[in-house]
Amino acid sequence: MPEAAPYLLRTIETKDDATMASIIRTVMPEFGATGSGFAINDPEVDWMSRAYAQPRSAYFVVERDSKVIGGGGVAPLAGGDEGTCELRKMYFLPEARGVGAGAAMMDRCLRAAREFGFRQCYLETLRGMDAAMRLYERTGFRRLDAPLGATGHGGCNAFYLLDL
Repeated sequence: MPEAAPYLLRTIETKDDATMASIIRTVMPEFGATGSGFAINDPEVDWMSRAYAQPRSAYFVVERDSKVIGGGGVAPLAGGDEGTCELRKMYFLPEARGVGAGAAMMDRCLRAAREFGFRQCYLETLRGMDAAMRLYERTGFRRLDAPLGATGHGGCNAFYLLDL
């Protein structure tokens, strides 16, 4: 009998908002993402469940032992065409790393993107987030030379796109 995954993926709920805000604000400085132009200062971080209740949007959390330890979502790319979504706010505490949660979250988010009818998925990140960048590249994302859309994440310096 196969061993159960050491975590659960589920849709974010209102009760998860404060925990996800804390995770995002804890993880981002770990990678030098501080100051303006980063999600750490994005007011959406405080009410993720409401932000991702919008059309063609979804946010999922990773839970282990009834504790939320990470999350990720998709939403239409601000300033982009209607066929492009953005992989957004995918962050994990250290205990969620290296157990397959990132790949499982990526699969879940991309499945949601396809279900919403998106044809491409875009993301922005920081050079130095090496494990995340390896995951993006293993998934089939290709590097872009410049950003797409109008995300407001002026601090990001690595851009990727995936044909769905």
